[in-house]
Amino acid sequence: MEIRELRYFVAVCRERHFGRAAEALYISQPSLSHAIKKLETRLGVRLLDRHARGVDLTPAGADLLAEARKVLLAVDRAHAAVGKHRTGKAGTLRLGFQASGAGALLTEIRAAFQRDHRGVTVVPLRYDWGQEVEALRAHEIDIAVVWQPQDLHGLRSLPLTTEERYLGLPAAHPLATRTSLSIMDIKDVPLTWTRHAPPTWVSWWAVNPRPDGSHPVCGAENRNVEEQLENVASGAGAAISPASMTTYYSRPDIRWVLLHDVEPLRIDLAWNPGEHDPIVAEFVAAARARTGST
Repeated sequence: MEIRELRYFVAVCRERHFGRAAEALYISQPSLSHAIKKLETRLGVRLLDRHARGVDLTPAGADLLAEARKVLLAVDRAHAAVGKHRTGKAGTLRLGFQASGAGALLTEIRAAFQRDHRGVTVVPLRYDWGQEVEALRAHEIDIAVVWQPQDLHGLRSLPLTTEERYLGLPAAHPLATRTSLSIMDIKDVPLTWTRHAPPTWVSWWAVNPRPDGSHPVCGAENRNVEEQLENVASGAGAAISPASMTTYYSRPDIRWVLLHDVEPLRIDLAWNPGEHDPIVAEFVAAARARTGST
């Protein structure tokens, strides 16, 4: 097996879709598909089950993914170790985030960090529905922008910012012309949901239960932000999202309306405390300087 093939395989597993993985890797989808097929042929097992909506891991694929992550972590650490000796301050920082991350704030923190650490390559890796915390614990990434609430037990964290929450509706929905809404205004509006996130996280986003003790109405299920937006635009379910998504995921067929009486989203920076990676420490310092957090 080649390291390149393992990186390709892990990327497909992370995105669960060849097209999105190819975009993240900056290669063509046919090249990526050919590389994975070559890997399966060499190993003599099927690693992925392909279907119209993406891919699923086979049992053999799940076993390989666990080991591939360990191998790639060791390779990245080896490269980083050599780089630090060669340049004094070099290496790779794998930064996990989901959807719009921390909006423009994350861009500003990264820019400030890179000005003083030109020898460090920051690799942004996108996850869906809180899975960046799992990736952090699995050492697939070095640091993560986390949308609360999440279980950060055993991890270190730094508050970054808060964002108001908005409701995404089809442009033609009767409530789409409002400037703001109460959570009880939408008690009968079905919401998109996912089974791929912790139940407590899903409940918090859906404001479940509501102030009167009632529970939200479930709309269409989705596995990622793109599917969620398609469901919203088609009227299959509204979506409660943070303010940054109203800009980063602006579409002419979706209207975003402020929810004025719900708890705002808190966004944290999280990392593993036992790594003692100076690059992580420097990125955290850049975040502290930009936000004034202690």
